[in-house]
Amino acid sequence: MIQPPYPAPNFMLNSSDGAAHSLDDYRGKWVVLYFYPKDDTPGCTVEACSLRDARDDIAELGAEIIGVSKDEASSHEKFKAKHSLNFTLLSDPDGKTIEAYGAWGKKIFGQEGILRKTFIINPEGVVMKIYGRVTPLGHGEQVIEELKKLQKA
Repeated sequence: MIQPPYPAPNFMLNSSDGAAHSLDDYRGKWVVLYFYPKDDTPGCTVEACSLRDARDDIAELGAEIIGVSKDEASSHEKFKAKHSLNFTLLSDPDGKTIEAYGAWGKKIFGQEGILRKTFIINPEGVVMKIYGRVTPLGHGEQVIEELKKLQKA
C-alpha cells in the first residue's frame, strides 16, 4: 500500500439522489472518504452513525464526509433515511474506485470484499491519512482529532 501523502485517485460516482460526484467537485475542501462493505449491516451502521454524530464538528473543520460502497442508490437512500445520515453516499457498482483506493482485498475469513477504510484528503486532492481496518465505534471522533492535527501541520 502506498503511504501518504500522494495524489488521491479521482472518481465519478452517483449519489443516492442520482447526482454525479467527482473528487474534483470537492477541491478546496478537506474530504473524509470512507469505504464500507454494505448498507444497514451492524458494523457499517455503527461507523455511519459515528460519522453522522461527528458531522457538524467535521464540517466546522471545512471537511465533507463521503461514504462509498457497491450498494445501489436505492439502498443508500433507505440507509440514509433509516439512520438520519447527513452526508453523501456514493455507489460504486463495478468497484473501480474501491480498487483504485486499495479498499478491496482479503477479509478476516479469507474471502475478498470491500475493506473498511477511511482516507482524509486535503483541499489540494492529496491523501494525507489512511485508516485501514477501521474500528466503527468512535471513528467520527478519531477523524475529528486527525483533521485538527493535519490542519495544524
